[in-house]
Amino acid sequence: MSAPPPPYPGTKGQESGYPAQPPPPQGYAQPYGAPPQGYPAQPYGQPGQPYGQPAPYGQPVYLSHPGQPGYSQQQGQTTVVVAQPAVTVVQQFRESPVHTRCPHCQAEVVTATQYETGTFTWIICLVLCIVGCIPCCVIPFCVDGCKDVIHTCPNCHQSVSRYSRM
Repeated sequence: MSAPPPPYPGTKGQESGYPAQPPPPQGYAQPYGAPPQGYPAQPYGQPGQPYGQPAPYGQPVYLSHPGQPGYSQQQGQTTVVVAQPAVTVVQQFRESPVHTRCPHCQAEVVTATQYETGTFTWIICLVLCIVGCIPCCVIPFCVDGCKDVIHTCPNCHQSVSRYSRM
């Protein structure tokens, strides 16, 4: 016969082997609106000033009352605020239209796209001719996936960008 397993750590005399239940929370016996024990009676604002009222202009704001722990009066400190650098977004002009600012007319537009024969189209045509598929060498001129994409402004009709496949 084997001996029963040892009790779960922290059970101290319990038969079930499970840990003891935690005690119920304490500290709810205070009246509503009273500050919790260990906190100053009025943590913000001026001493003796009604809670929630701002301090008069030019008067110091005490975080705790004089004579209590944590009270320190700081005078003559200078706060330096350092601005974050501006984030520059680099737009990628690909096959689909892009929301951008036109460099010519300064309007916020979504570019219009047009396809134009480029270097990649001619290279595909040349490769098809070398392979011996002469009738198929005109296919790259009919497929938009082989052509360059021209982004134009719909407002002033100027070219904004060109996406070359090469």
